[in-house]
Amino acid sequence: MTTPQDLFLVSLDVPGERPVEQGDLSLALAGAELIDLLGVRALTLDGERIVPGPVLTTGDRLLDEAGARLVREEPYETVEDWLWRRGEGLAVAYRDVLEADGQLTGKRRHWWPGRGGTETPADTAARRHATDRWDSHDPVLTGLAGTLGIEPDRTASSGLDDEAVITVLAAVGDAVTELEAVRERRRIENIAFDNIWRAP
Repeated sequence: MTTPQDLFLVSLDVPGERPVEQGDLSLALAGAELIDLLGVRALTLDGERIVPGPVLTTGDRLLDEAGARLVREEPYETVEDWLWRRGEGLAVAYRDVLEADGQLTGKRRHWWPGRGGTETPADTAARRHATDRWDSHDPVLTGLAGTLGIEPDRTASSGLDDEAVITVLAAVGDAVTELEAVRERRRIENIAFDNIWRAP
């Protein structure tokens, strides 16, 4: 199991302060991929720029795909740019892979995620792995989940001393905040537009 897979299953399994938005989860999954690729030394960070290492085969299709999509020419891509580029549609991609692998049960919603719907993680070794990692307060998983509003009061920074991982977590948090600001502007614009048409 990978950190993105664990995060996806936790997002379905653990109650949060609000429903997890597809776009937010996609950004967090892209960040989780970077952290796993850092862990296998497929990349390093130079400040906020992603410096690719050797192309590695991890055994996970989506993680290998992520490694293959790293920008390999200078100036290298920033973490923020990676999150927006790689994150597009990533939650659906992980949902489809986990569903095909029998990791999800129940009826798929028109987009998902499982909160308020019927799709939940199946009782599998993968779900138990994600649950064990969550219950042990794994700092990476906790930090990523916190950006999605899943038990954000947990001590996310506890046990984290890797500056590169901290940089990725901070970038995920900033990107999710930015996406929520975009949603809020659209809501305000839509309300204003509706009010114009309702005005006498």
